[in-house]
Amino acid sequence: MPALIDAALAQPGLWPMVLAAVLAGIVRGFSGFGTAMVFLPVAGQYLPPVAALSVLLAMDLLGPLPNVPAAWRSAERRDLGRLALGLLLGLPLGLGLLVVIAPEVFRYAVSITALVLLALLAAGVRYRGTMTPALVTGAGLVGGVFGGAAGIGGPPVILLYMASTKPVAVIRANLLLFLVIVDIASLVLLGIWGRLQPGPVVLGLALTLPYLLANMAGAAMFRPERARLYRGVAQAIIAASAILGLPLLD
Repeated sequence: MPALIDAALAQPGLWPMVLAAVLAGIVRGFSGFGTAMVFLPVAGQYLPPVAALSVLLAMDLLGPLPNVPAAWRSAERRDLGRLALGLLLGLPLGLGLLVVIAPEVFRYAVSITALVLLALLAAGVRYRGTMTPALVTGAGLVGGVFGGAAGIGGPPVILLYMASTKPVAVIRANLLLFLVIVDIASLVLLGIWGRLQPGPVVLGLALTLPYLLANMAGAAMFRPERARLYRGVAQAIIAASAILGLPLLD
């Protein structure tokens, strides 16, 4: 274990990843989503895809926990169960794709997916129909594929919820809890498949404290009545990170 800790502290790009973890924590605590879209474009510059995802999952497993009880009280739990069902159906396929993806393709997938999501939201895309069980489960399924293949399980679900007319507090709660489920399921599947490497996990755990504190700070900033600020700040930080994560800017 000491050798793994020393290796984590000597990891190239450690301090940029610490800064990315702090920014990701603030965004996650404030908006309920965004960790992967902020952190992975940075981590992907220094780590191969599976290692970058392992760092994220280890870091993200504990960071949001202080915000879970309040989110559970605000969530629409029936829809959360449908999202989880869809996730479990799509995640194995996505993880199967991840192990054969080249690092550059991984980074482009993360950044471009984040930018497409933001463009749709900025364009004012809204869904005013009924969020049927099939629609919610389908969003979770596509999220599972995205989460496994590119490390970002949120965008399909985020787009559905952010485009809906649901209250901001419900959107934030369901997204936060769904992404906790994504982390747990992804860690379990990577472990079962023997793809969970101890080095990246230790690095992720080393980033947990700054990420945890940033989550708490972000949650303290959240005000349900400030819906426009809620959307704008999270989208701006995610956009900046996604653009900086593009390989062509190396």
